[in-house]
Amino acid sequence: MAGNRPARGRPPPESLAPRLSAARLSPSITRGDHWLVVEQRIPFVKVHLDEGDVAAVEGVLRSGWLTTASQVKALEEELAAYTGARFVNAVNSATAAIHLALAAWDVGPGDEVITSPYTFTATASTIIHCGATPVLVDVREADANIDPELVEDAITPRTKVILPIHIAGEPCDMESIMGLARRHGLKVLEDAAHAIGTMYRGRPVGSLSDAAAFSFYANKTITTGEGGALATGDEELSARVRRLTLHGMSRDAYSRYGAGGTWRYDVEEFGFKDNLTDIAAALGRSQLRRLEHFIAERTRVAQRYFANLGDEEHLILPAFTEENRHPWHIFMIRVKESVPVSRDDVIRALAERGIGTSVHFIPLHYHTAYKKLGRWKQGDFPVAERFFEGEVTLPMYPELTNTEVDEVCQALREILRGR
Repeated sequence: MAGNRPARGRPPPESLAPRLSAARLSPSITRGDHWLVVEQRIPFVKVHLDEGDVAAVEGVLRSGWLTTASQVKALEEELAAYTGARFVNAVNSATAAIHLALAAWDVGPGDEVITSPYTFTATASTIIHCGATPVLVDVREADANIDPELVEDAITPRTKVILPIHIAGEPCDMESIMGLARRHGLKVLEDAAHAIGTMYRGRPVGSLSDAAAFSFYANKTITTGEGGALATGDEELSARVRRLTLHGMSRDAYSRYGAGGTWRYDVEEFGFKDNLTDIAAALGRSQLRRLEHFIAERTRVAQRYFANLGDEEHLILPAFTEENRHPWHIFMIRVKESVPVSRDDVIRALAERGIGTSVHFIPLHYHTAYKKLGRWKQGDFPVAERFFEGEVTLPMYPELTNTEVDEVCQALREILRGR
């Protein structure tokens, strides 16, 4: 398919397949004044951990050095090689990565950062923590990614950064966004929390813009438990982020207390406490070695969903762009407004059958904290709002079997028809 137009309703082609056990939770379902607890036979997410992961963490525990040291450095180097970035800063969350990048660029009072209302709060709350103003613009109908035309309309003399989000792992129209940024002298920081392994026109996310923030939270494609990373080609940005990550200190603990270190250090500026531990990094390195396998299995699951639901008239299936690689971090469907049962009814009925789901995302301006800012109201972002009102995120993880996918799809069809 030419350009960056998302395709709908067809399985991802085989040519786009990658080249390179957790407890089941029981949901509570309200039924009148009572709560019914149902075993979740097919959970929404399962964390895949193997003996190699356990051994990697055990090795750090036995080493006696638990915090930021050699494992973090190794993870940074391996992530740089994987993403095509010159520099990677491993930190304790994607939230920290976004905040640190904004702080390192001196984003503050009087500055504006353009982003989308269709995201998790961390994307915008970090802007507020810097003292800057989030400017929200609506998303595209097909994939809920930020609309570059609306971004251009929102640019003012106060705009400093554009912050797009790669929803579910489907990349934004980065060519348009980078073109806008360069014409207006702006920075681009990608919220790539869903997008480790995403390829945009043959290039990995992490090598496309001024910086990209990844998440390795427990439910992400690879995990460090809690963790994240900032990928960039800017040596100055990476150096300042490294300093801000650990209180603005000139030396971390490893360089002070490791072999050949010195106890002296200077606090060069006021920073934060956002470093990643070696325990987490060791797990991340072990997981990273299996990332291509994870994406291959997620692609299999996505293809199975498309094969099962491609002709389902009551649903809108996820959009994707054939020239890119979608890692299928999550699988987002939408229940059409014309269906007799509501989105919430579908979620409740699936839960009663032991099938876990989620919703991505509640638009930012629906939340109390954002309402208190007095900047937006319901109706301001009709596409994001419409997308949210019908969205259901189906189970997606490498261990999900074809039989389980078939069961989810069969249950969906029956529920949509009132059975």
